[in-house]
Amino acid sequence: MTIKQLSIFIENKSGTLIKVLDLLSKESIQIIASTIADTTEFGIYRVICNEPTKAYNILKDNNINVQLTDVLGIRIKDKPGMAAQAIDLISKAGIDISYMYTFLLNGEGILIMRTNPCDKTKEIIKQNNIGFITENDLQK
Repeated sequence: MTIKQLSIFIENKSGTLIKVLDLLSKESIQIIASTIADTTEFGIYRVICNEPTKAYNILKDNNINVQLTDVLGIRIKDKPGMAAQAIDLISKAGIDISYMYTFLLNGEGILIMRTNPCDKTKEIIKQNNIGFITENDLQK
């Protein structure tokens, strides 16, 4: 029910992001979705890709500060208001959303989120017949 996300810590200076992208590209890692949250000194580049463990090892081997974390990926219809409905269910259950981002995959909306508590989020999603994406869904 969870998928692996790369959290890559990069300095906010020219050339650091392209180094990460070049390393992944050379090894045929397909980035499916990504987001950057930054401060004045560094950024956290969060990535969903087709081979997260391979990507993690490549980055680690090149001395890049990276973590592999579990996140929830839920499916929603690609229609206005569907994300709001899903978030409303989670919020009404008293669950905190640490961060979230979205993308489209094969005509479906996908919400990636890190929540607390995660187990309670999974229960809410199941109870409301909302689907999860899996690592297999992210393969080419």
